[in-house]
Amino acid sequence: MTASDIPIRVGDPGDWDAIWNLLGQVFHDSPSAEASAVDQAVFEPARSLVLEDDGAIVGHGAAYTRDLTVPGAVLPAAHVTLVGVAPTHRRRGLLTRMMHRQLREIAAAGREPIAVLWASESKIYQRFGYGHAAHRLRLDVPTPEVHLPDTPTRGRLRAVDTDAGRKDFATVYEHLRPHRVGWSSRDEAWWSYTLADVEAHRHGATPLQAVVYGTPDGPAGYALWRTKGDWNERGADGRVEVREVAAADPDACLALWRFLFSIDLTRHVSVHHAALDEPLQYLVDDARRLGASIGDGLWIRVVDLPAALAGRRYAAPLDVVLDVTDPLLEANTGRWRLTVDDTGTATCTPTSSPADLSCTVLELGTVYLGAVRLAALAAAGKVTEHTPGALRRATASFGWHRMPQPVEVF
Repeated sequence: MTASDIPIRVGDPGDWDAIWNLLGQVFHDSPSAEASAVDQAVFEPARSLVLEDDGAIVGHGAAYTRDLTVPGAVLPAAHVTLVGVAPTHRRRGLLTRMMHRQLREIAAAGREPIAVLWASESKIYQRFGYGHAAHRLRLDVPTPEVHLPDTPTRGRLRAVDTDAGRKDFATVYEHLRPHRVGWSSRDEAWWSYTLADVEAHRHGATPLQAVVYGTPDGPAGYALWRTKGDWNERGADGRVEVREVAAADPDACLALWRFLFSIDLTRHVSVHHAALDEPLQYLVDDARRLGASIGDGLWIRVVDLPAALAGRRYAAPLDVVLDVTDPLLEANTGRWRLTVDDTGTATCTPTSSPADLSCTVLELGTVYLGAVRLAALAAAGKVTEHTPGALRRATASFGWHRMPQPVEVF
């Protein structure tokens, strides 16, 4: 059977074990029945695509049905995940066939104007029109060398186990989510997934721990973390591995970070999913000691161009004609007039007017969350300005007042 003869079919609940084993092989993970059960609980077979060769599953891709916060709005977004091809079947065009079918099906369904994913290898998904829209900030802080203000805060910290704190976590998260670009919706199943404490994922650290910051008006923040004990010739050298910090106001932000920096017998705090404008950088007395580095985060694919561009909000008024090329989803190709009023609300309609700017759908995905500047892409030769001043105006409008935060891997 040639690669083109290998059929793609919709998944079935009974495929899960074979899918899990395939992905374990692809991503070099050791088998874990506990981890398998956690992932299976959010698996959506109807959104799963399976490549099957002689009875064996050799390729897979799927999507979760969730919303994503974008600048000024919350939109349905296909959360693409669980993608892999068996080592025996690589470089035969199977991934391309599968990703093309998935995007066409998302477009045909008409529910989700964008798709979002984390890329295991960044060069792969650009081929399918995904643009790198949100970086994440990683911190590795030697806590004895960094100090936070000792300003009193009005609330109180309360240690909780994850089950007892779940309602408070959800209250804070849902209060913040409409305004935190890059955050995904979490129903009960996704909270169970988020708080699952799979032993194989601890890598020698403690079970997941939690604290809630409470105020007279209710919970205003929480932190999730693990600790990993260590010692050296100078004594304790433990590490706090931060999973998630959510703070509704500066008081909560200061109190939570001050707590995490002061856990007994630890000398380091590591963070892997902070926003590039994480407030901690402006609280500490020596930001250089935060050990900041940048990694990739969310990749965005514009699926329904007019719905996607009209669905988000903008930072400044704009009237611009975009000439866009999309070799996969042809309905996106053409000239589009994007008009933004004083409130940041937009319309996007086809037009025959001359183009002010031209680009591919990948560049629109790259700037979609407001973090990457159109002018930067133009400087790299990825966006062409045809009308003087259009690039400056569009760059200002596509921006946003806060950077996106890729808070979780899905």
